[in-house]
Amino acid sequence: MRILVVNDDGIDSLGIAELAGLAREFGEVTVVAPKTQCSGMSQHISVFGSLELRERRDFPVEGVQAFSVSGTPADCVKAAILHVLPEKPDLVLSGINEGYNIGRDILYSGTVGAATEALSHGVKAAAFSAEELRDLRAAKAYIPEILERIIGTETKPYELWNVNIPALSPEEIRGIDYASVPSKEPFYKVRFLPSETEEEGVKELKLEYVCCDRPEPGSDIDAVLKGFISAGRIENGVIKAAYENGRR
Repeated sequence: MRILVVNDDGIDSLGIAELAGLAREFGEVTVVAPKTQCSGMSQHISVFGSLELRERRDFPVEGVQAFSVSGTPADCVKAAILHVLPEKPDLVLSGINEGYNIGRDILYSGTVGAATEALSHGVKAAAFSAEELRDLRAAKAYIPEILERIIGTETKPYELWNVNIPALSPEEIRGIDYASVPSKEPFYKVRFLPSETEEEGVKELKLEYVCCDRPEPGSDIDAVLKGFISAGRIENGVIKAAYENGRR
């Protein structure tokens, strides 16, 4: 199996090295990731100019060829599929992101955006996020099982997996919720705190985030707050419409 690993935290993130190492047990892995931090990029792509593609021989996982791209997570998927790889991958894994990508926040996620870009090329995809990257024992313990489920499950061409892992020890994890659905609420709720500046007519808006603590039952937010790994599937409406229109 040919596996492409991408992320939005950048090529030097601990999360992508961990995911690439776990993915090696399932096939031939290539890493193509942003040169710098690209959180919140969604499926943004570069339109003008050029991108730098650099081989990273210092990537810390043995046997994995890695490249950095001076662009977005979606750019990395495009560059990998259309230029770097000799053949289209069988699977694209995005992550492990630092911080949850659940609820309405998935609309902004570069991690999910990279997985969505893979779907648009007809490649099965999954996004992985963890509440924290300081302790990846739960990720190491449970991701292999989740990857087996992903590889062995037939998914729709407009459907991707979205996996979120709480910051708990493996023993504290209560299980894997494969049936969770995205909450209609964001997990990270933003407030704008204004303050005046010396320039007339200009204010500074400080961003303050408060985490959701009252999620809908059965949602991905509900799952992680109860100590479960959320490993549900989400559909992309645009790709679904294009696919169904092509079948007519």
